[in-house]
Amino acid sequence: MTSAIFGRRIHIAGSLPEETVAATPEAERARRFIQQLVKDLLKKGATFVLPVDAEKKRTDGIPFCFEWLIWTTIAQNLHLRPHRAPTPVAVAVKHHKNDEQIPAEHIELWGDFSGTDNVRIDHAAHWNMNSKRMEVQARHGDFLITVGGGEGVLFLANAYHDAGKPVIPIDFPVSTPGSGTHRVCEFANAGNAPKLFRTSDANTALTWLTRITPNSRSEPGKIAERVIELLESLDPPAAFAVRLLNPDLPDYASVEEFFAVVVKPVIEHEYGYRLIVVDGKQAVEQSRIDQDIFSKLRRSGLVIADLTGERPNCFLELGYALGRSARTIITVRDGTKPPFDVTTYAAHVWKPTGDVEERRARFREHLESVKARPPIVADDPLIA
Repeated sequence: MTSAIFGRRIHIAGSLPEETVAATPEAERARRFIQQLVKDLLKKGATFVLPVDAEKKRTDGIPFCFEWLIWTTIAQNLHLRPHRAPTPVAVAVKHHKNDEQIPAEHIELWGDFSGTDNVRIDHAAHWNMNSKRMEVQARHGDFLITVGGGEGVLFLANAYHDAGKPVIPIDFPVSTPGSGTHRVCEFANAGNAPKLFRTSDANTALTWLTRITPNSRSEPGKIAERVIELLESLDPPAAFAVRLLNPDLPDYASVEEFFAVVVKPVIEHEYGYRLIVVDGKQAVEQSRIDQDIFSKLRRSGLVIADLTGERPNCFLELGYALGRSARTIITVRDGTKPPFDVTTYAAHVWKPTGDVEERRARFREHLESVKARPPIVADDPLIA
């Protein structure tokens, strides 16, 4: 059985403070954990999101950051990946000055990676700013795992949460008190653990956080094993359905059949999403159902907007998704005539009859053709 981690992009972020905060044995233990976790993730067919940067070291010779440790561990253990695992193995985020900042001892390693299909390179324009690079990293990543760190970890945690992606803090005693991963865990322990991630099993988020929080006797390998178990228990990413939901309207039956027979099987069984429909029948998490709709819509990894029946609420939710630059797929039953502003946007036109496998194949083909479509209005900074 394929792991739920297979093909997912893992972003491991954080750093070590000075020796006065994190002694050498604790720093080394955190690094052994990351090495083992990367190996275990490779075995599951995961991929990675990583920066390319300089490598500053503490006075004990241990690097402050983990990036080149992760690159090296990947290079040494590529043979552990399942043969069907997708490429690239890593998305490398860099800016225009990074090549000259690569440490001499890692130049050959980077050359070996960047010369193959194992790496896809993305740029943070010409910004030599961590925040800009982290914004790009957060767009690529599916899960964020943090160890130590400071403000950068908090910035990334907010970015991942805003996109509805899980944040997994591993609180080795290498954080400056009140900062980084330690602060994220304090926030979670104050009753906010469900905001970090949700799981499909019977355990609460706080239960899982307790399991993966190291103590002085914890073996790094055992903590890595538990993190893998947590990742495989996480709720799938959400795909939000914008669609006609009134059973009294004449188009309802065909829309319901289309989502049940075509959309749901493809989205859930093939792409690993969980299809979300808010129709008032399920428990809501906000005080108002419209607030619940837009909250879930905001934090969904994919939006499928079906305009059959031309319902005003569907156009409103579609506009919100496009304005948020969410990955959005528009579908409509053959014969529907949406307004001009929508007809110019490539949509999947479906028919309520025909062979089921052929209908799914057409939907799948459309999804593949538009899944990397740029936002309807691209970022246009004053100074790039």
